[in-house]
Amino acid sequence: MLDSKIIKYINKSVLCWLATSSKENVPNVSPKEVFTHYNFEYIVIANIASPHTVKNILENNQVCISFIDVLVQKGFQLKGKAEIISNSDTSFTELSAPLLQITRGKFPFNTITKINIEQVKEIIAPKYILYPETTEEEQIKSAKKLYGL
Repeated sequence: MLDSKIIKYINKSVLCWLATSSKENVPNVSPKEVFTHYNFEYIVIANIASPHTVKNILENNQVCISFIDVLVQKGFQLKGKAEIISNSDTSFTELSAPLLQITRGKFPFNTITKINIEQVKEIIAPKYILYPETTEEEQIKSAKKLYGL
């Protein structure tokens, strides 16, 4: 389910937002900085300071993750089932390799959230819908001005 367009936005996004829910259905949304895809198959996230996220996933593995390019204002919302991979799991070394490239050893982690994607939805800013003539270049210029960049 992860195609080159989704991978492009994963690579362009600084943060992703991971939504989980406890067994009592209490929602939680948490920003994640160290995330990527693994072989176009899974999303993998380093659990650096994520005890609440990990607890929720162990109770209820249904998750939603979203990420956008903040300048273009496009991205994706992905839903699926998450699994916590600990450093004692045989797949940990393999799955952690792309995350270690991101952290360069500066942020230790002992578990990974691995997400099997089941649903994909594109996210686009309302401006593209309300004003279909809007180009990505115009949107980038507008966002830079808005953000003072």
